[in-house]
Amino acid sequence: MLNSLASRSSQITQRLSRFWAISLLTGLSWLAAALPALAHHPSGGETPTNFLEGFLSGLGHPVIGLDHFVFVVAIGLIAAKQSKGIFVVSAFLLAAMLGTSLHLASVNLPGSELVIAGSVVTFGAMLLFEKNLNGLMVIGLGAIAGLFHGYAYGEAVIGAEMTPILAYLAGFTLIQFGIAAVAQQIGKAILQTKSGQPAAIRFSGLAICAVGLVFLTTSLLG
Repeated sequence: MLNSLASRSSQITQRLSRFWAISLLTGLSWLAAALPALAHHPSGGETPTNFLEGFLSGLGHPVIGLDHFVFVVAIGLIAAKQSKGIFVVSAFLLAAMLGTSLHLASVNLPGSELVIAGSVVTFGAMLLFEKNLNGLMVIGLGAIAGLFHGYAYGEAVIGAEMTPILAYLAGFTLIQFGIAAVAQQIGKAILQTKSGQPAAIRFSGLAICAVGLVFLTTSLLG
């Protein structure tokens, strides 16, 4: 009797784990597909010339680039595992704004594409660990990654006036915060179900790693 109950409990646990993993990836896939359409650049990718164009361009860049998008998702999921996860997200967002400012100031950050791809792999791999990682280390890595992601974003507003630049900063900060917040809430929901934690979070980390490795390979071969 007890063995039968244990077996049934194990089956339910496995089904719930798969459910959370599939739900997470399906939801994020829909979000990834929908956001670029909603935030399509009105100027066709040209340098924004006014507040609205700058804001919409800022909304679009982090979600049109799959490497940027999955990294922000990873940041949110990592934040869900940290007691003060908001600091992880905040460090990334502030550093991203700084990175864009450095690009606009003509400060060169070499190997940005490699670092961005590497950051996706690193944060995906971090999701494979069951135990919480050191908070300060995660915040520091998030800030370094944000610097390079923001540096890449800066290319879109080279030569723009101050108003569209500020709108662009506001746009990409807002959309990244939104994506990270959604991922964080999904992550917390998974962690609150004892059965869902290992499989769903690890599966998500593995998928993010795979995306990062594709971009890393492309950068190295390119």
